[in-house]
Amino acid sequence: MENTKYEILYIIRPDIDEEAKTALVDRFDTIITDNGAEVIESKDWEKRRFAYEMNGYREGIYHIVNVSSPSTADAVNEFNRRARISNDIIRHMIVKEEE
Repeated sequence: MENTKYEILYIIRPDIDEEAKTALVDRFDTIITDNGAEVIESKDWEKRRFAYEMNGYREGIYHIVNVSSPSTADAVNEFNRRARISNDIIRHMIVKEEE
């Protein structure tokens, strides 16, 4: 069975210190791998200013993760659930890549 590829983009609050940001990224990468998926690439994109205020912030640190997952989307669903309740992640988006 072939794996499904996903691209996850999440925005980290801009006032987080570097050590806490690294721990956050590691924690969310581990959520993916612990649920049976593979992190192909996980990288910071850049800090960008928003068009409008989100959660009291005018900018955020964008982070991109490329994921390869078996046909069950457990890893992606768990990432989505945890990202929604994290105070450090302002917004996130998960896109299933087309074949």
